[in-house]
Amino acid sequence: MAAAVRIGTCSWADESLSKYFYPPQVKGAEERLRYYTDRFDTVEANSTYYRLPDREMVQKWADRTPEDFLMHVKAFGVMTRHPVKIEQLPTDLRDEAPADERGRVDRPPREFRGEIFRRFHDALEPLRETGKLGGILMQFPPYVVPRPAAFGYLEWAEEQLGGDEMLVEFRHGSWLDDEHRDETLAFLERHGMTYVIVDAPRTGGANVLPTVVATTSPTAYVRFHGRNAETWNKRVRSAAERFDYLYPEEELREWVEPLQELAGKTESVYAMFNNNGRSTLGGETIAQAPVNAQMLKGLLHEAQIAV
Repeated sequence: MAAAVRIGTCSWADESLSKYFYPPQVKGAEERLRYYTDRFDTVEANSTYYRLPDREMVQKWADRTPEDFLMHVKAFGVMTRHPVKIEQLPTDLRDEAPADERGRVDRPPREFRGEIFRRFHDALEPLRETGKLGGILMQFPPYVVPRPAAFGYLEWAEEQLGGDEMLVEFRHGSWLDDEHRDETLAFLERHGMTYVIVDAPRTGGANVLPTVVATTSPTAYVRFHGRNAETWNKRVRSAAERFDYLYPEEELREWVEPLQELAGKTESVYAMFNNNGRSTLGGETIAQAPVNAQMLKGLLHEAQIAV
């Protein structure tokens, strides 16, 4: 029996959703999350990329979501070797963190990173114990490329996750070029890591991952970043500018057959929308991600694919 395709957005609290998805009468974190879960059965928590999650807050997420809801959690920047400012760390870790001239955590030792992983893992226990924890999204920056040190770090990071599913998203195209694609996918499959498929601008180049539909675990995970080639390589003020894109129906229709194939050979399929800008549609300002998520849901219904 084919898996159902679970569709959601990469945040339920981005500015575009807060302003243009929730009705004015839906106010506050609790009401908004409940409104979201009435419409979608999965989501990514991305605030955890900027700061370590707090167990009390995670408990609220678990309490405010239905039994069958799944929440994927984006790893804190230190865990994926991103530049993180010292003030983003818990206060008790700031003094021991090595810093560069710009006040960012600079090449911390494994022991330090290990403590970050431990705190991250412990904070997610309320989701884990209620069966609502999906995968941990490990999105690596473009300067992480396929070489022995990077493969070694992936192995070490998976060990630190303590059994949680590791969703691996690369941002450098070399991971999936002709030279490295087979090695990359075989490595992920050998270690039980889930390869994250991306839909992004079709421009090619080093810092955009090509769209390769493949699986390395019983989970198929697709992230829709939008196809805004104009902003992808620009230095922008916020991620919302880079991922500012409203998919037209014909581009989402391209995904109906691949998603159907993925549903036929995996246990779980997720289609997650990370295009987090705003657009005008029919004279109304809308949040792109939930509109496209509902659009894809409609296309899959039309094709009689379970969602």
